[in-house]
Amino acid sequence: MDDNLTGPFDRRMRRLRRDRAAGRFAAQDFLVAAAARSIVERLGEINRRFDTALDLGCHIGIFGDTARNLEPEKIGHLLQCDQSPRMVEQVPTAQRLVADEEALPFAPASFDLIVSALSLHMVNDLPGTLLQIRQCLKPDGLFICAMFGGETLTELRQAFARAEIELEGGMSPRIAPFTDMRDAGGLLQRAGFAMPVTDYETLTVTYPSIFRLMQELRDMGESNSLSHRHRHFSRRQTLLRAAEIYHEQFGAPENRIRASFDIIYLTGWAPAPDQPKPLRPGSARMRLADALGTRETVLPGDKSGQ
Repeated sequence: MDDNLTGPFDRRMRRLRRDRAAGRFAAQDFLVAAAARSIVERLGEINRRFDTALDLGCHIGIFGDTARNLEPEKIGHLLQCDQSPRMVEQVPTAQRLVADEEALPFAPASFDLIVSALSLHMVNDLPGTLLQIRQCLKPDGLFICAMFGGETLTELRQAFARAEIELEGGMSPRIAPFTDMRDAGGLLQRAGFAMPVTDYETLTVTYPSIFRLMQELRDMGESNSLSHRHRHFSRRQTLLRAAEIYHEQFGAPENRIRASFDIIYLTGWAPAPDQPKPLRPGSARMRLADALGTRETVLPGDKSGQ
């Protein structure tokens, strides 16, 4: 698929930023490493083997390294792919591939497991990407994804918004729009996943300054890739004012600042005939009141017990 500017993200710029960050990413991989550990913990609680697995948006192969902590033979053949050729070059295995998350080059029902650690938050068509992922899974295949969402980098967003309004009379798009956790489960259902589950955690990281935070975001390949971003450098005065506001509003001990990263975890299964199915409403064989040992109070007009 050709890179384009038809969505909120400039996918060509996204690839270039990841290419440029590839050589420095290992020094700033702590967020992806935390997400990979959480995914591995979830896999460890599932009593089954996954013969074929895909690590989608693999960065430099962190999930593959972390998955070695799983019991032997938990994951058979693991293929790791990323949109960035230079990221893929850093993956320490021959089972690697350059591939765009928005146009998966895999046949239907190719994998028993697909994971993704902090890469899908910058696809232009997340519902379409989830649909492709579901189609690439074998029946009863598992998908586990960690993605930035919610109020990620809200402090940086607020500091720049206030500084630009004060000094430039308006705001420019700087921070990507992130998926709300309440919408994530609906996206899984829309893509056809069975038994969808969503949860999230917030990681708070402190930095000495807004400039160090922005540098580390660049080293992660996570700097501004919005299609409608300003194409010129920020004014020095605006940057300095944003730094002042950040320290005033979001200061941390020892003259540092804090930055929040909300990580949403999505889990879903490709449908299969033998999967558990929810009971039809009204088909329960035991009353909740009986299970709790209490009396049931019937409200006026309630016909559920008839």
